[in-house]
Amino acid sequence: MKSSGMTPRLRKLALTAHVTVSVGWLGAVAGFLVLSIAGLTSQDADVVRGAYLSMNLIGLFIIVPLSLAALATGLVQSLGTEWGLVRFYWVLVKLALTIGSTLLLLLHQFTAVAGAAKLASGTEAGILPSVGRVGTQLVGDAGLAILVLLMVTTISVYKPWGLTRYGLRKVPQRPDSETPLGLKIFLAVVGGIAAMGFVLMHIAGGGHHH
Repeated sequence: MKSSGMTPRLRKLALTAHVTVSVGWLGAVAGFLVLSIAGLTSQDADVVRGAYLSMNLIGLFIIVPLSLAALATGLVQSLGTEWGLVRFYWVLVKLALTIGSTLLLLLHQFTAVAGAAKLASGTEAGILPSVGRVGTQLVGDAGLAILVLLMVTTISVYKPWGLTRYGLRKVPQRPDSETPLGLKIFLAVVGGIAAMGFVLMHIAGGGHHH
């Protein structure tokens, strides 16, 4: 396939930017997960209050910007190279996962996370803050988010699914795929489980109503 859209230097710059913000997104969510576990399990009122307040700040000023940046740089990377947006199934799957994760993240940040931080900050000093089932929801959502981001990273490396019908018309020769069939099936199953997990966690935790 012949490259199009960007010069080699711009392609490297776009790739560097995309990898940087994507890794940063994953690291920030990992930190969020640690804080959510501390907020759920600690019996120290100051630790619990600090955990939920810190989670709100990390989500608002780090995770949300990085997720939007990852989506934007990914679009640039796709549109500016031979991969395109609709030529390969793996690109479509990665795009769908990224868009879905970003939308859920925005909803999650301004409902469950903001609500938990408000409850924690409104508790009197010395009294252990209680955020109810939202605390469990935050742990589950953060764990599922890491799973999805690791899956997106794996898809980017292995490129497991080949050309779409549109891609077959646009690309003369289909590149050989050495990705094992088992890995393709595993990624598809994990993606479905993660998506169902997000929905079930929000329904069970009532995070949309906070």
